[in-house]
Amino acid sequence: MSTHVTKPSEIERRHYVVDAEGQVLGRLATRIASVLRGKNKVNFSPHLDVGDFVIVVNAEKIELTGNKMDQKSYFRHSQYPGGEKHTSVRRMLETRPERVIRLAVRGMLPKNKLGRKMLKKLRVYAGPEHPHQAQNPEPLTF
Repeated sequence: MSTHVTKPSEIERRHYVVDAEGQVLGRLATRIASVLRGKNKVNFSPHLDVGDFVIVVNAEKIELTGNKMDQKSYFRHSQYPGGEKHTSVRRMLETRPERVIRLAVRGMLPKNKLGRKMLKKLRVYAGPEHPHQAQNPEPLTF
């Protein structure tokens, strides 16, 4: 018996739409990362990008457990002395709710070129509308 190696020409990509309303952030992010990597497919190969496209809607209605809404913070630095910025999740959801989901999924993907390529297949929208109707996205339920 020989081992089947997936070729890039054999990869078929689908578009999925996920409704984030009422979903817990971490649990949703792990499932999205799994679909982006292609772990839900038979021909999964860790060295290839075999995953599907994921469209997330209603990002502003995501939920967090415990006191994470006020205690969890996002860190960034301007590369200047004293340039630290800490933003709470509550503030981030008010201003840029798409970024909360994108950062959670990014942390669950590989930290290399392949992971950056996978992250480009993720589209996150704050409201219920998205401009990807032409791709006929299938609803992805968990």
